[in-house]
Amino acid sequence: MEYGAQDSYFAGVWIWWLIGYIYMAICLMFIANKTNTPNSWLAWIPIANIYLMCKVASKPGWWVILFFIPIVNIVIGIIVWMKIAEARNKPSWLGILMIIPFVNIIIPGYLAFAD
Repeated sequence: MEYGAQDSYFAGVWIWWLIGYIYMAICLMFIANKTNTPNSWLAWIPIANIYLMCKVASKPGWWVILFFIPIVNIVIGIIVWMKIAEARNKPSWLGILMIIPFVNIIIPGYLAFAD
């Protein structure tokens, strides 16, 4: 088999996905550390990172289930990110910005690395 354009495309998508995953895990780990939330290493484990987000936001762990319900997950995600922003002593409206493409890349970094 030859290495074609389609293979190259999928390799590029995979690399960008991996970069995004690492970035979000680092941001969530820093946020958890700055809010004194235990087990910040959970940021690196899929689904467990959602549990960690709920804990940082002071929401019950069973809220993870709500992230798997279509439409509901958008509302719950906004609420959780608003509470994460409050936990970092930032304005809660930053959580609403998480639904805006490309801005949702900046917000976790701001919450993780700002004073």
